[in-house]
This record gives sequence, C-alpha cells and structure tokens, in this order.
Amino acid sequence: MNLKQLSELLQLSQTTVSRALNGYPEVAEQTRRRVLEAAQRHGYKPNSNARKLATGRAGSIGYVLPVGRNVDLDPHFVEFLSGLGEHALAREVDLSLTPAPYERESEAYRRIAASRSVDGVYLSSMRNDEQRIALVRSLGIPFLAHGRALKPAEGYAFLDIDNEGAFHDAARLLLQLGHRRLAFINGDTDFAFAVHRLNGVIRAMTAHGLPVESLQHHSAAMNEENGYRLAMDLFRDSDPLTRPTGVLSASMFSTLGIVRAFNQLGLRMPKDVSIITHDDVFPFLKPESFSVQLTTTRSSIRAAGARICERLVNIISGTESGPVAEIWPVELIVRASTGPAPEERKPARRGRAAEAAE
Repeated sequence: MNLKQLSELLQLSQTTVSRALNGYPEVAEQTRRRVLEAAQRHGYKPNSNARKLATGRAGSIGYVLPVGRNVDLDPHFVEFLSGLGEHALAREVDLSLTPAPYERESEAYRRIAASRSVDGVYLSSMRNDEQRIALVRSLGIPFLAHGRALKPAEGYAFLDIDNEGAFHDAARLLLQLGHRRLAFINGDTDFAFAVHRLNGVIRAMTAHGLPVESLQHHSAAMNEENGYRLAMDLFRDSDPLTRPTGVLSASMFSTLGIVRAFNQLGLRMPKDVSIITHDDVFPFLKPESFSVQLTTTRSSIRAAGARICERLVNIISGTESGPVAEIWPVELIVRASTGPAPEERKPARRGRAAEAAE
C-alpha cells in the first residue's frame, strides 16, 4: 500500500495523512490516531526518502560521542543507549553518532548543523560549567539534555534524576543508624551529577550536626578498579576507632571493587561497615546477587534513555513546547548491607593489682 491508497481509504488528503504520520502538531489527535491505526493495520510504511523530502527532516537524532585515549564507553552509557535505541526503533527514527574528542566537540556540532544530518541532538554527561547548551542553541539545533549543569543557561529542556535527594536520603539513613564517620566514593566531580550527590550528603550531615570536614570524600571514574583502590586506601592499616563505619558509593561498578577490598581485609557487612550504593538497574549486575544484598538508591538508566528519545522526538515535531524540566525521584531500597554503627570498644582500664605488680 502506498500513501495515495492509504489516503483514499481514509478519505483524507495525502498531505494530512503524511503530516499525521510524521507527528505534525497541527493535526488533530483523533485524526492522528486514526491514521496511525490504519497504517499499522494495512502494513503501510512510508518511504524514508519520500518522507524526508515531504517533511524537510532527516528522520534521525544525533549524539556527539566522546572519543580519545582517556575516554571509556562504560556500561552506564551502553545501557542508556539500549533504552534510547529501543524507543527510536519503535518510532522509526535513526540514531546518528558523531565521534569527536573533547577539544573538538564544537566543530562536531557545527558540522551537524551545517549538514542538517539530524533533526535534533541529546546532550549527556553535563559538566559543571556547561558550554554545549549555548552552542547548540546558537546553531539552531533542537536538543534535550540528560542531566543538569551547575551553571545552566536560562530555560532549557532536560531530564534528570534527583541525585541530591537520593544521596541525602542515603546519608541520612546511615546517620539514623548511628554512623558518624562516613566515606563517599563518588563519581568524577567535574560532572554535575557528582556535585549534586555530594551536596546531598553534606546537607544530611549538616542537619545531623556533623562537620563537613569529617566526610572522607573521594572522586574518580566509576569503575571496579577505582572502587577497590579507594576502599583499600581508606581501610587498609586503619584504626577501627577512626576508620569510616558507613560508606556511600556512586555506582554498582565502584561497589564491586569496594566489596572486593572488604573481603580481602576481612571486613564484614554490616557488622564492621555499612554500605549504600546507587543502582542504575543493570540486568547483569543486581544488588541482590552480592553475598550480602546491597542497600541501594535505585533509578533505571535504560528507562531514562527511552524517555530521552521520546521527548526529543516530541521536541522536534513540536508536540513538546517550552523548556520542560523533568526530575525523577529516586527510590531508596533497604537491604542487608546497612545496619547499626559498630560499638566502639575502648581499651580496658588497668586495675590497681596490675599496677602494683609492676
């Protein structure tokens, strides 16, 4: 079936059917649903080249992919991309990746704008002083940000999770359990999400009257080796009376290394140390699969990828207007890795008989 036949079947003009299929906002919702249902029922799929000519759109969304010697495509990105890709497939939208090192990002966005190879882009890994927002806006590229910059430009569309609230609640739980010596193995604080998380921990400590200086905070890329290294630095050769009793971890992958260090040092969860980690809901790494099930803050990064695609397509088509700020709450799930702070055993006082014997 072609467009002309589908239009005749529905007794609508070819222009109306084409606009309905391509998400134009001026088409009534009832008409759009009728067209989409008929197209699905009769197996109609628009020719991609004809659709591009008719709409003036590329039918593709873009992402500038960081590359370089010091750049790793970690599992967080892969899981996010899986969610985005699934939704793009359902919407018959292509995904275009433009590789570029950090220092040449602006060139990549300028090439995208000049070639009109994509209809919009999504921005991720938002930095503390984000420059890309102003750039893509000046180039006229529709965009959606995954995350928030610390110093944002005015009014831009984004999707984020409540990183500050999540780690505030996690730190508060440890404090309520009596922990007063906390450590935080955080992500890279060059990125805004890690700063938001640190702010949440500090807010909880301040509310409980603890000095911020008492927090042992470490910032690094979220992977197993960094988790192991930092945990060994914190706990190896440490005094049980001064070492942390509660640990916050930014990622399940960091926690793999942290737990490996605990096992090597003979530290038991939660008897000797409690830990709370952030779970991005990876199908291959579950908090319940650890020997001691992990207490977590939980939010699906795959679901975020799907939502980013959905909203970006809507921004491109005009069905989402205005800079919508969307912040997802994060769930705190208490499991076996958290418990009361260990009792501090003070050295026994020497009796008079022992003193007299000397």
